[in-house]
Amino acid sequence: MTNSSVEAPRAAAVRKAGIWQAILLLAGSCLPVLGAVLITPILPQLSAVFGDQPGAEVLVPMIVAIPALMIAIFAPFAGQIVDRLGRKRLLIIAMVAYAFVGTAPAYLESLQLILLTRVGVGITEAAIMTVCTTLIVDYFHEETRRNKYLGLQTVATTLAATVFIVLGGALGVGGWHTPFWVYAVSLVIAVPMVFLLWEPSRADTTDAHVAAAGRVPVPWRHLRLPLVVALFGGFTFYVMLIETSYLLVENGVDAADTATIGAVAAAASLVTAAGAFSFPRLVRRGHRFVLPLAFGLQALGMIVIWVAGGEPGVIAGAVIAGFGSGVLLPSMLTWALAGVRFEERGRSTGWWNAAFFFGQFLTPILIGALVAALGGLPTAVGVVGVACALVAVALGIRLRRAAPVAAPTEEPVVAS
Repeated sequence: MTNSSVEAPRAAAVRKAGIWQAILLLAGSCLPVLGAVLITPILPQLSAVFGDQPGAEVLVPMIVAIPALMIAIFAPFAGQIVDRLGRKRLLIIAMVAYAFVGTAPAYLESLQLILLTRVGVGITEAAIMTVCTTLIVDYFHEETRRNKYLGLQTVATTLAATVFIVLGGALGVGGWHTPFWVYAVSLVIAVPMVFLLWEPSRADTTDAHVAAAGRVPVPWRHLRLPLVVALFGGFTFYVMLIETSYLLVENGVDAADTATIGAVAAAASLVTAAGAFSFPRLVRRGHRFVLPLAFGLQALGMIVIWVAGGEPGVIAGAVIAGFGSGVLLPSMLTWALAGVRFEERGRSTGWWNAAFFFGQFLTPILIGALVAALGGLPTAVGVVGVACALVAVALGIRLRRAAPVAAPTEEPVVAS
């Protein structure tokens, strides 16, 4: 009896994640992207169908925007559940619920009910994204492997965004209901998750743990600057994703020339993936190098669009800024979670997701305000580029003055 009780935690401590766990967590991480971009090609159809309803000009775009807002609101709550009740159970429940609320509009005809289901999509995405990111760090918490898989998380989600946009457009030919059936893919991913993922715990002696028993507070002192940067980075990350097509049209490309617009958007997406793929090598020089570099590349790309103008300027700027965005996302996340221990990790990840996705939600609002104030989209993007440059300089100075990121407050200990 004594031997078996000793052997159980020891076995848990040496359990090592591999390629299948990585694939499942990366696939799960793509689902919030699915929620954001899959139905963008059918928005004109939805506007035509519901155009006679009061407020349709606002409510139809909210079908895309609401999930991001829900992630921003509910990710911290998901983090609380993760740290108190565990990772895997919440993930499986959220994956199953995601399929039901995601596919519901396929058989609904009410705009209000569709919006309600999109609230559910956002809530489940908050849980999925928080748990998948937390488990990547739990399973691959050694610095090199963590950087590798968090970089691949951005690669996977960026490439998935391109695939989902094309898929949504292709399925939309069959009617606006059809693309919503794609949300059922979460059930396909959830089944192997049940068998191949496990619940990490304090029994893992290779991870860092908090010594104190009982309730462990959120490490706010460690997180406050990374959360502010994540909020701004979420805004800048989505500026080019959302505005590239509009910039091309403003610089002479015919709005009906979807081939050119799609090719530029796809190229920018691939370059973003390339930036994320290069992250594990760049981060070897430290976050004090890679974070200012990422914001600096975003700044350069946006300022090129502003100053150079024309179709070549937009393409060049989108490529430069896209590479910077690919480097930026894993840089911000690994910086925020560096030194965060097992018992703090779920809530820390939840708050980071909340900041980043709230920045995403604010992007069209802030860009709209800048366009109204400055008189044009290229100028507005240029001003955002200047802000990125200022943040790059400020972060460069701040991180060079600061000591290397370490676990907050207490010395990390391992479970015995």
